[in-house]
Amino acid sequence: MRRIIVVTGTPGVGKSSISAELASRIDAHLVSLGELIRGEKLYVGFDRERDTLIADIERVSRRVSEIISSAQKDIIIEGHLAADVVPAEEVTIVFVLRRDPEELKKILEERSYAEKKIMENLAAEILDVCLFEAIKKFGVDKVCEIDVTSKSIGDVVQEILDVLSGLRERKVGVVDWLGKLEAEGKLEEYLGKF
Repeated sequence: MRRIIVVTGTPGVGKSSISAELASRIDAHLVSLGELIRGEKLYVGFDRERDTLIADIERVSRRVSEIISSAQKDIIIEGHLAADVVPAEEVTIVFVLRRDPEELKKILEERSYAEKKIMENLAAEILDVCLFEAIKKFGVDKVCEIDVTSKSIGDVVQEILDVLSGLRERKVGVVDWLGKLEAEGKLEEYLGKF
């Protein structure tokens, strides 16, 4: 039976790289929502302030449903918009990738994101936005949270494979960035601009 595997998380956590390696390892069809939106022009405009396309959620949802219904093998759907566009009843499991905000900030800066975009993405990671959206849409039983901080792509993919094969259980609540930053006295540095 084919599986629909969702990989989501805040921009910069490694969704694309990890999903590509996972797809290669399990011979799955990879759907990158960002590439799909750009490639098929499934957007309604451009947000200049955030330097990003504004996805047409309805059209993306329809296209994802078409891809799922025609698939002959496992599908990996990766992107931070997954909770908005992937039908919950079709999904086998959702992996929410998490990264320590200090490490994430460096990655986003290396991508030359605008400061506002960096701060919004850091706030989303600290406040568990992608995790809560995944649980709300797909249900806690389908969600598995993985901390990717300081891990190689291969190590994270192996963790995912272990969950898929039943060698490792699905877990939620594995990170508490808010508590960590508060304990370290760094919370204001990351959330003070909001």
